[in-house]
Amino acid sequence: MSSSYVIIGDGIAGSSAAETVREADPDASVTVITDEGEALYNRILIKEFAKGKLPAAPVSIHDPDWYAERDINLQLNTHVTTVDADAHEVHTHAGDVYEYDKLLVATGGTPTQLPVENANAEGIHHFWTFEDARAIKENAGRAEKGVVVGAGLLGIDLAAICGAQDVEAHYLMRGECWWRYALSKEGADIIHDALREKGVTPVFDSGVDHFETDDEGHVSAAVDPNGDRYEATFVGAAIGLDFNTEFLQDTDLVIENGIHTDEHMRTNVEDIYAAGDITQFHDVLLGERAQNGAWGSAKEQGSVAGQNMVADWDEPAETFEWVSSYSITHFDFPFLSFGHPTLGDNTVERKYSDTEWRRVAIKDGQVIGGVLIGDLAPQSALKQLARDQVDVRGQEELLLAESIDVDQFEAVEAE
Repeated sequence: MSSSYVIIGDGIAGSSAAETVREADPDASVTVITDEGEALYNRILIKEFAKGKLPAAPVSIHDPDWYAERDINLQLNTHVTTVDADAHEVHTHAGDVYEYDKLLVATGGTPTQLPVENANAEGIHHFWTFEDARAIKENAGRAEKGVVVGAGLLGIDLAAICGAQDVEAHYLMRGECWWRYALSKEGADIIHDALREKGVTPVFDSGVDHFETDDEGHVSAAVDPNGDRYEATFVGAAIGLDFNTEFLQDTDLVIENGIHTDEHMRTNVEDIYAAGDITQFHDVLLGERAQNGAWGSAKEQGSVAGQNMVADWDEPAETFEWVSSYSITHFDFPFLSFGHPTLGDNTVERKYSDTEWRRVAIKDGQVIGGVLIGDLAPQSALKQLARDQVDVRGQEELLLAESIDVDQFEAVEAE
Protein backbone atom coordinates (compact mmCIF):
# COMPACT_ATOMS: atom_id res chain seq x y z
CA MET A 1 0.00 0.00 0.00
CA SER A 2 1.33 3.45 -0.92
CA SER A 3 2.29 5.91 1.80
CA SER A 4 0.36 9.10 2.54
CA TYR A 5 2.15 12.39 3.18
CA VAL A 6 0.47 15.59 4.32
CA ILE A 7 2.27 18.93 4.30
CA ILE A 8 0.73 21.93 6.04
CA GLY A 9 2.09 25.11 4.48
CA ASP A 10 3.02 25.95 0.89
CA GLY A 11 5.93 28.29 1.45
CA ILE A 12 9.36 27.34 0.14
CA ALA A 13 9.84 24.80 2.96
CA GLY A 14 6.55 22.99 2.33
CA SER A 15 6.85 23.12 -1.44
CA SER A 16 10.44 21.88 -1.34
CA ALA A 17 9.39 18.98 0.87
CA ALA A 18 6.49 18.07 -1.44
CA GLU A 19 8.77 18.03 -4.47
CA THR A 20 11.37 15.94 -2.62
CA VAL A 21 8.80 13.41 -1.44
CA ARG A 22 7.28 13.09 -4.89
CA GLU A 23 10.68 12.44 -6.50
CA ALA A 24 11.61 9.87 -3.84
CA ASP A 25 8.24 8.10 -3.69
CA PRO A 26 6.45 8.30 -7.09
CA ASP A 27 3.49 6.23 -5.91
CA ALA A 28 2.81 8.12 -2.69
CA SER A 29 -0.23 10.25 -1.93
CA VAL A 30 1.02 13.82 -1.35
CA THR A 31 -1.27 16.60 -0.10
CA VAL A 32 -0.26 20.21 0.48
CA ILE A 33 -2.64 22.35 2.55
CA THR A 34 -2.35 26.15 2.76
CA ASP A 35 -4.62 28.87 4.07
CA GLU A 36 -3.34 31.25 1.39
CA GLY A 37 -5.29 31.74 -1.81
CA GLU A 38 -2.34 31.32 -4.17
CA ALA A 39 0.39 28.78 -4.74
CA LEU A 40 4.07 29.26 -3.94
CA TYR A 41 5.55 32.66 -4.71
CA ASN A 42 8.93 34.25 -4.07
CA ARG A 43 8.91 36.01 -0.70
CA ILE A 44 12.25 37.59 -1.60
CA LEU A 45 10.82 39.34 -4.64
CA ILE A 46 7.57 40.62 -3.15
CA LYS A 47 9.47 43.57 -1.69
CA GLU A 48 10.60 44.55 -5.19
CA PHE A 49 6.99 44.27 -6.34
CA ALA A 50 5.86 46.50 -3.45
CA LYS A 51 8.53 49.05 -4.40
CA GLY A 52 6.94 49.26 -7.85
CA LYS A 53 10.07 47.86 -9.48
CA LEU A 54 8.72 44.48 -10.59
CA PRO A 55 5.50 43.22 -12.18
CA ALA A 56 3.55 40.48 -10.42
CA ALA A 57 4.32 37.67 -12.86
CA PRO A 58 7.97 36.96 -11.87
CA VAL A 59 6.99 36.79 -8.20
CA SER A 60 4.96 33.60 -8.69
CA ILE A 61 6.99 30.38 -8.69
CA HIS A 62 4.38 27.64 -9.00
CA ASP A 63 0.88 27.75 -10.38
CA PRO A 64 -1.72 25.06 -9.59
CA ASP A 65 -0.76 23.18 -12.76
CA TRP A 66 2.72 22.57 -11.32
CA TYR A 67 1.16 20.53 -8.51
CA ALA A 68 -1.29 18.76 -10.81
CA GLU A 69 1.50 17.69 -13.15
CA ARG A 70 3.28 16.07 -10.19
CA ASP A 71 0.10 14.52 -8.80
CA ILE A 72 0.32 16.67 -5.67
CA ASN A 73 -3.06 17.49 -4.16
CA LEU A 74 -2.95 21.26 -3.46
CA GLN A 75 -5.64 22.61 -1.16
CA LEU A 76 -5.74 26.45 -1.21
CA ASN A 77 -7.77 28.63 1.18
CA THR A 78 -7.86 25.74 3.64
CA HIS A 79 -7.38 26.33 7.35
CA VAL A 80 -6.21 23.42 9.50
CA THR A 81 -8.06 23.38 12.81
CA THR A 82 -6.59 20.38 14.61
CA VAL A 83 -4.06 17.58 14.27
CA ASP A 84 -4.85 14.23 15.88
CA ALA A 85 -1.39 12.72 16.25
CA ASP A 86 -2.68 9.43 17.67
CA ALA A 87 -5.08 8.86 14.78
CA HIS A 88 -2.64 10.39 12.26
CA GLU A 89 -5.31 12.82 11.02
CA VAL A 90 -5.43 16.46 9.95
CA HIS A 91 -8.78 18.23 10.32
CA THR A 92 -9.75 21.39 8.40
CA HIS A 93 -12.26 24.19 8.85
CA ALA A 94 -14.44 22.68 6.11
CA GLY A 95 -14.78 19.41 8.02
CA ASP A 96 -12.41 17.47 5.77
CA VAL A 97 -10.06 14.90 7.29
CA TYR A 98 -6.70 13.97 5.76
CA GLU A 99 -5.03 10.81 7.00
CA TYR A 100 -1.25 10.70 6.97
CA ASP A 101 1.62 8.32 7.48
CA LYS A 102 4.02 11.25 7.77
CA LEU A 103 3.13 14.88 8.47
CA LEU A 104 5.18 18.03 7.90
CA VAL A 105 4.30 21.32 9.60
CA ALA A 106 5.67 24.29 7.65
CA THR A 107 3.14 26.98 8.50
CA GLY A 108 5.54 29.82 9.30
CA GLY A 109 4.12 32.74 11.23
CA THR A 110 1.86 35.75 11.27
CA PRO A 111 3.32 39.23 11.81
CA THR A 112 3.17 40.35 15.43
CA GLN A 113 0.75 43.20 16.07
CA LEU A 114 2.01 46.29 17.85
CA PRO A 115 0.46 46.26 21.35
CA VAL A 116 -0.55 49.92 21.20
CA GLU A 117 -3.70 51.98 20.72
CA ASN A 118 -5.11 52.05 17.16
CA ALA A 119 -2.61 49.42 15.94
CA ASN A 120 -5.31 47.96 13.68
CA ALA A 121 -6.17 51.24 11.97
CA GLU A 122 -6.48 51.46 8.19
CA GLY A 123 -3.15 52.27 6.59
CA ILE A 124 -1.05 50.24 9.04
CA HIS A 125 0.57 47.34 7.19
CA HIS A 126 2.51 44.22 8.07
CA PHE A 127 4.70 42.65 5.41
CA TRP A 128 4.65 38.88 4.98
CA THR A 129 2.46 37.66 2.12
CA PHE A 130 1.98 38.57 -1.53
CA GLU A 131 -1.43 39.90 -0.52
CA ASP A 132 0.31 42.18 2.00
CA ALA A 133 2.65 43.39 -0.75
CA ARG A 134 -0.24 44.36 -2.99
CA ALA A 135 -1.87 46.41 -0.23
CA ILE A 136 1.44 48.04 0.69
CA LYS A 137 2.17 48.98 -2.91
CA GLU A 138 -1.25 50.56 -3.31
CA ASN A 139 -1.22 52.50 -0.03
CA ALA A 140 2.40 53.65 -0.27
CA GLY A 141 1.81 54.73 -3.85
CA ARG A 142 -0.68 57.38 -2.75
CA ALA A 143 0.87 58.38 0.61
CA GLU A 144 3.02 61.46 1.12
CA LYS A 145 4.24 60.78 4.65
CA GLY A 146 4.93 57.50 6.36
CA VAL A 147 6.34 55.78 9.43
CA VAL A 148 8.23 52.49 9.66
CA VAL A 149 8.56 50.52 12.91
CA GLY A 150 10.88 47.58 13.46
CA ALA A 151 14.66 47.91 13.15
CA GLY A 152 15.34 44.57 11.53
CA LEU A 153 15.59 42.85 8.15
CA LEU A 154 11.87 43.11 7.37
CA GLY A 155 11.59 46.64 8.67
CA ILE A 156 14.25 47.90 6.33
CA ASP A 157 12.30 46.43 3.40
CA LEU A 158 9.37 48.64 4.41
CA ALA A 159 11.69 51.63 4.69
CA ALA A 160 13.07 50.95 1.22
CA ILE A 161 9.53 50.69 -0.16
CA CYS A 162 8.84 54.16 1.25
CA GLY A 163 11.97 55.47 -0.45
CA ALA A 164 11.08 53.87 -3.78
CA GLN A 165 7.50 55.17 -3.62
CA ASP A 166 8.63 58.73 -2.72
CA VAL A 167 7.04 58.57 0.72
CA GLU A 168 8.69 60.98 3.16
CA ALA A 169 9.17 58.57 6.06
CA HIS A 170 10.50 58.41 9.59
CA TYR A 171 12.01 55.08 10.66
CA LEU A 172 11.41 54.68 14.41
CA MET A 173 14.02 52.50 16.14
CA ARG A 174 14.19 51.50 19.79
CA GLY A 175 17.97 51.58 20.13
CA GLU A 176 20.82 53.70 18.85
CA CYS A 177 21.08 51.99 15.47
CA TRP A 178 19.43 49.71 12.95
CA TRP A 179 19.64 45.95 13.72
CA ARG A 180 21.59 46.68 16.86
CA TYR A 181 21.99 43.00 17.73
CA ALA A 182 24.08 42.34 14.62
CA LEU A 183 25.69 45.71 13.81
CA SER A 184 27.63 48.24 15.83
CA LYS A 185 26.78 51.90 15.33
CA GLU A 186 29.80 52.31 13.06
CA GLY A 187 28.50 49.69 10.64
CA ALA A 188 24.87 50.73 10.98
CA ASP A 189 25.70 54.34 10.15
CA ILE A 190 26.40 53.21 6.58
CA ILE A 191 22.80 52.01 6.42
CA HIS A 192 21.49 55.15 8.14
CA ASP A 193 23.16 57.41 5.58
CA ALA A 194 21.81 55.31 2.72
CA LEU A 195 18.28 55.55 4.16
CA ARG A 196 18.54 59.33 4.41
CA GLU A 197 19.56 59.51 0.76
CA LYS A 198 16.27 57.78 -0.07
CA GLY A 199 14.19 60.23 1.96
CA VAL A 200 13.84 57.99 5.02
CA THR A 201 14.91 59.57 8.33
CA PRO A 202 16.10 57.22 11.10
CA VAL A 203 14.83 58.20 14.55
CA PHE A 204 16.76 56.53 17.38
CA ASP A 205 15.69 55.65 20.94
CA SER A 206 12.13 55.83 19.71
CA GLY A 207 9.24 53.48 18.89
CA VAL A 208 5.47 53.82 19.03
CA ASP A 209 3.38 54.71 22.06
CA HIS A 210 0.14 55.00 20.06
CA PHE A 211 -1.28 55.87 16.68
CA GLU A 212 -3.68 58.69 15.88
CA THR A 213 -6.49 58.23 13.36
CA ASP A 214 -8.77 60.48 11.36
CA ASP A 215 -12.57 60.47 11.47
CA GLU A 216 -12.69 57.54 9.04
CA GLY A 217 -10.40 55.33 11.10
CA HIS A 218 -7.34 55.76 8.87
CA VAL A 219 -3.98 56.27 10.53
CA SER A 220 -2.86 59.91 10.57
CA ALA A 221 0.17 59.94 12.87
CA ALA A 222 2.42 57.92 15.14
CA VAL A 223 3.38 59.23 18.57
CA ASP A 224 6.53 57.79 20.12
CA PRO A 225 7.25 57.20 23.84
CA ASN A 226 9.07 60.54 23.97
CA GLY A 227 5.89 62.34 22.94
CA ASP A 228 7.18 63.19 19.47
CA ARG A 229 4.53 63.07 16.76
CA TYR A 230 5.10 61.93 13.18
CA GLU A 231 2.42 62.45 10.58
CA ALA A 232 1.77 59.38 8.44
CA THR A 233 -0.94 57.98 6.22
CA PHE A 234 1.21 54.91 5.56
CA VAL A 235 2.70 52.83 8.36
CA GLY A 236 4.80 49.72 7.96
CA ALA A 237 5.36 47.57 11.06
CA ALA A 238 7.72 44.59 11.36
CA ILE A 239 8.38 43.65 14.97
CA GLY A 240 8.47 39.88 14.67
CA LEU A 241 6.34 36.80 14.00
CA ASP A 242 3.77 34.90 16.00
CA PHE A 243 4.16 31.30 14.89
CA ASN A 244 1.11 29.52 13.51
CA THR A 245 0.80 26.64 15.96
CA GLU A 246 -2.73 27.04 17.36
CA PHE A 247 -3.97 23.93 15.54
CA LEU A 248 -1.30 21.84 17.31
CA GLN A 249 -2.49 22.56 20.85
CA ASP A 250 -3.96 19.06 21.27
CA THR A 251 -0.67 17.37 20.40
CA ASP A 252 2.35 16.65 22.60
CA LEU A 253 4.70 18.63 20.36
CA VAL A 254 7.28 20.73 22.17
CA ILE A 255 6.46 24.27 21.11
CA GLU A 256 8.50 27.09 22.61
CA ASN A 257 8.95 30.10 20.33
CA GLY A 258 8.55 27.64 17.48
CA ILE A 259 8.40 23.87 17.09
CA HIS A 260 11.40 22.00 18.46
CA THR A 261 13.10 19.62 16.03
CA ASP A 262 16.34 17.72 15.85
CA GLU A 263 18.88 18.09 13.04
CA HIS A 264 16.76 15.78 10.88
CA MET A 265 13.67 18.03 11.21
CA ARG A 266 11.96 15.41 13.38
CA THR A 267 9.79 16.66 16.22
CA ASN A 268 9.36 14.85 19.53
CA VAL A 269 6.14 13.24 18.20
CA GLU A 270 6.70 10.27 15.92
CA ASP A 271 5.87 10.79 12.23
CA ILE A 272 5.60 14.58 12.59
CA TYR A 273 8.28 16.81 11.11
CA ALA A 274 8.64 20.59 10.90
CA ALA A 275 10.56 22.93 8.60
CA GLY A 276 11.08 26.61 7.88
CA ASP A 277 10.68 29.72 10.04
CA ILE A 278 8.56 27.85 12.55
CA THR A 279 11.35 25.52 13.69
CA GLN A 280 13.63 25.69 16.67
CA PHE A 281 16.06 23.16 15.23
CA HIS A 282 19.24 21.63 16.57
CA ASP A 283 22.03 23.41 14.68
CA VAL A 284 24.90 20.94 14.40
CA LEU A 285 27.37 23.73 13.55
CA LEU A 286 26.31 25.98 16.40
CA GLY A 287 25.96 23.10 18.84
CA GLU A 288 22.64 24.34 20.20
CA ARG A 289 19.05 25.06 19.25
CA ALA A 290 18.58 27.86 16.72
CA GLN A 291 16.06 29.51 14.42
CA ASN A 292 16.52 30.86 10.92
CA GLY A 293 13.98 32.43 8.59
CA ALA A 294 16.15 32.84 5.49
CA TRP A 295 14.73 31.56 2.19
CA GLY A 296 17.66 29.25 1.45
CA SER A 297 17.56 27.77 4.93
CA ALA A 298 13.81 27.08 4.69
CA LYS A 299 14.22 25.46 1.28
CA GLU A 300 17.00 23.19 2.53
CA GLN A 301 15.04 22.28 5.66
CA GLY A 302 12.09 21.32 3.47
CA SER A 303 14.30 19.13 1.32
CA VAL A 304 15.88 17.46 4.37
CA ALA A 305 12.45 16.91 5.92
CA GLY A 306 11.13 15.41 2.68
CA GLN A 307 14.01 12.95 2.43
CA ASN A 308 13.58 11.89 6.03
CA MET A 309 9.78 11.57 5.72
CA VAL A 310 10.32 8.95 3.01
CA ALA A 311 12.93 7.16 5.13
CA ASP A 312 12.24 5.22 8.34
CA TRP A 313 11.61 7.42 11.38
CA ASP A 314 14.48 5.80 13.32
CA GLU A 315 16.90 5.88 10.38
CA PRO A 316 16.89 9.42 8.94
CA ALA A 317 18.51 9.80 5.54
CA GLU A 318 19.70 13.42 5.76
CA THR A 319 20.99 15.97 8.27
CA PHE A 320 20.33 19.70 8.12
CA GLU A 321 23.75 21.32 8.14
CA TRP A 322 23.57 24.78 6.65
CA VAL A 323 25.14 28.24 6.79
CA SER A 324 22.39 30.59 5.70
CA SER A 325 22.65 33.90 3.84
CA TYR A 326 20.40 36.94 3.69
CA SER A 327 20.96 39.77 1.21
CA ILE A 328 19.65 43.32 1.02
CA THR A 329 19.65 44.95 -2.40
CA HIS A 330 18.02 48.30 -1.63
CA PHE A 331 21.16 50.45 -1.80
CA ASP A 332 24.02 51.31 -4.12
CA PHE A 333 26.22 48.90 -2.17
CA PRO A 334 25.53 45.22 -1.35
CA PHE A 335 24.69 43.90 2.11
CA LEU A 336 24.84 40.29 3.28
CA SER A 337 24.44 38.55 6.61
CA PHE A 338 25.28 34.88 7.10
CA GLY A 339 24.92 32.25 9.77
CA HIS A 340 23.96 33.58 13.20
CA PRO A 341 25.34 37.14 13.33
CA THR A 342 23.47 38.05 16.52
CA LEU A 343 24.92 35.18 18.58
CA GLY A 344 28.39 34.35 19.86
CA ASP A 345 30.70 35.32 22.69
CA ASN A 346 33.12 37.43 20.64
CA THR A 347 33.10 39.63 17.54
CA VAL A 348 35.68 41.33 15.36
CA GLU A 349 34.85 44.17 12.99
CA ARG A 350 36.41 46.78 10.73
CA LYS A 351 35.30 49.69 8.58
CA TYR A 352 37.15 49.85 5.26
CA SER A 353 35.45 52.83 3.62
CA ASP A 354 32.27 54.89 3.77
CA THR A 355 30.36 51.95 2.28
CA GLU A 356 32.48 48.95 3.35
CA TRP A 357 32.32 47.26 6.74
CA ARG A 358 32.64 43.75 8.12
CA ARG A 359 31.76 42.05 11.36
CA VAL A 360 32.33 38.38 12.23
CA ALA A 361 30.62 36.63 15.15
CA ILE A 362 32.57 33.91 16.99
CA LYS A 363 31.47 31.27 19.50
CA ASP A 364 33.87 28.96 21.33
CA GLY A 365 36.62 29.98 18.91
CA GLN A 366 34.61 29.20 15.76
CA VAL A 367 33.00 31.48 13.18
CA ILE A 368 29.19 31.27 13.46
CA GLY A 369 28.00 34.27 11.46
CA GLY A 370 28.62 37.81 10.35
CA VAL A 371 27.64 40.83 8.32
CA LEU A 372 29.34 42.15 5.18
CA ILE A 373 28.61 45.59 3.76
CA GLY A 374 30.09 46.78 0.47
CA ASP A 375 32.49 43.92 -0.25
CA LEU A 376 30.89 40.46 -0.26
CA ALA A 377 33.92 38.60 -1.65
CA PRO A 378 34.98 37.19 1.77
CA GLN A 379 31.62 35.46 2.30
CA SER A 380 32.67 32.14 0.74
CA ALA A 381 35.73 31.81 2.94
CA LEU A 382 33.90 32.87 6.09
CA LYS A 383 31.06 30.43 5.44
CA GLN A 384 33.56 27.65 4.78
CA LEU A 385 35.28 28.38 8.09
CA ALA A 386 31.87 28.12 9.77
CA ARG A 387 30.95 24.88 7.97
CA ASP A 388 34.32 23.29 8.72
CA GLN A 389 34.19 24.49 12.34
CA VAL A 390 37.76 25.76 12.13
CA ASP A 391 39.26 27.04 15.39
CA VAL A 392 40.24 30.67 14.77
CA ARG A 393 41.36 31.56 18.31
CA GLY A 394 44.42 33.75 18.23
CA GLN A 395 43.87 34.44 14.53
CA GLU A 396 40.76 36.60 14.72
CA GLU A 397 42.39 39.52 12.90
CA LEU A 398 42.85 37.31 9.83
CA LEU A 399 39.05 37.29 9.53
CA LEU A 400 39.24 40.98 8.67
CA ALA A 401 41.86 40.67 5.92
CA GLU A 402 40.67 42.00 2.56
CA SER A 403 41.23 38.52 1.13
CA ILE A 404 40.76 35.55 3.46
CA ASP A 405 42.84 32.40 2.94
CA VAL A 406 41.04 29.47 4.54
CA ASP A 407 44.09 27.21 4.20
CA GLN A 408 46.06 29.62 6.36
CA PHE A 409 43.70 28.98 9.28
CA GLU A 410 43.69 25.24 8.72
CA ALA A 411 47.49 25.17 8.56
CA VAL A 412 47.78 26.92 11.92
CA GLU A 413 45.13 24.67 13.43
CA ALA A 414 47.04 21.57 12.30
CA GLU A 415 50.29 22.67 13.94
